[in-house]
Amino acid sequence: MPTSAHELGRAGEEAAAGFLLQQGFEVLFRGYRHGRAEVDLIAQQGRKLLLFVEVKARSSGRFGYPETFVSERKKQLFRLAAEQVQLDLDWRGDIRFDILAVTPVAGGFRIEQFEDAFY
Repeated sequence: MPTSAHELGRAGEEAAAGFLLQQGFEVLFRGYRHGRAEVDLIAQQGRKLLLFVEVKARSSGRFGYPETFVSERKKQLFRLAAEQVQLDLDWRGDIRFDILAVTPVAGGFRIEQFEDAFY
């Protein structure tokens, strides 16, 4: 199991990317940056859905659930980055903002997906 918060975050993002691949998504970007905005994962499902994902990894739920740690400022920056990606890709399909809450368990990670987590 990861020992530091940084290692946990990196391992959590890797697990989240694998989770999306298993669901039939193609991961286009990891750690996408636009100005001050960062999107952990951007994935595409065919030409019908572009998914913007915030990965929240926590070692436990002791101090709150991972999905509750997305601030309003983070949401605003997320939207700005999403607009730029849509322009860059000339995207005409649907988009969705999800949170993947990642918590370590024996032998791997527990991943909960919160679809349409914010707009």
